[in-house]
Amino acid sequence: MKITVQSIHFTADKRLLDFIQKKADKLDTFYDQIISGEVYLKLENVEDEANKITEIKLLLPGNQIFAKEKCKSFEEATDLAMESLRKQIEKHKQKKTIADTAAKKAMLMTAEDDL
Repeated sequence: MKITVQSIHFTADKRLLDFIQKKADKLDTFYDQIISGEVYLKLENVEDEANKITEIKLLLPGNQIFAKEKCKSFEEATDLAMESLRKQIEKHKQKKTIADTAAKKAMLMTAEDDL
């Protein structure tokens, strides 16, 4: 899966970029039809320690899913966002399976009516 990472107002190091790519590649094991992904890393200007924001958008055939997390480190925020995306992918797959099953039933009913 092709992932583009944009770090806003700072430069992300290679280790962080590799970590994000590795986590994104794991999502391919759950759903192999992910088209691409965009990751935005932001530093928020607040006094709180949890000022690192990771936003991830994945493009699926006919759909788009999004997750945003704010934590003390980009790695932690990325982990939580990826877990959220994994759950959304599972729901997407379930809905797609149900829709496909309903479409097949409708086709069978139409074919039977024609006979």
